[in-house]
Amino acid sequence: MPCRVVVCRDCCCGSPKVTGVDHAAQTARLRAEVPVRVSACLDVCERANVIVVQPSAAGRAAGARPVWLGLVNDPDATEDIVGWVRAGGPGVAPRPDMLDFYAFTPPRLDAASRDRRRPGP
Repeated sequence: MPCRVVVCRDCCCGSPKVTGVDHAAQTARLRAEVPVRVSACLDVCERANVIVVQPSAAGRAAGARPVWLGLVNDPDATEDIVGWVRAGGPGVAPRPDMLDFYAFTPPRLDAASRDRRRPGP
């Protein structure tokens, strides 16, 4: 199974709150090239527009995890995502350097990793 893209389109992402972006064109461009699932709010509204690139089965076998990208409001970033996913995505193809500026760890994952590192009673 190829990697998949999850596009947040709810209260902030994909809405007029993020000005100057053709949200429908961004979603259509992604859908034209890669498997896309549109999601309700991913709870990181301060980073609208949020796109998550989920690894393929091969990427997961290589140890890749989903890559969260925020503030994806530039058509060039969308094109970088399309190219990366078509090349295999996380764990298969190197992430384009430009996407490093958009990548982030969502807060709930940060909290979960802190909880795992915390010593027990």
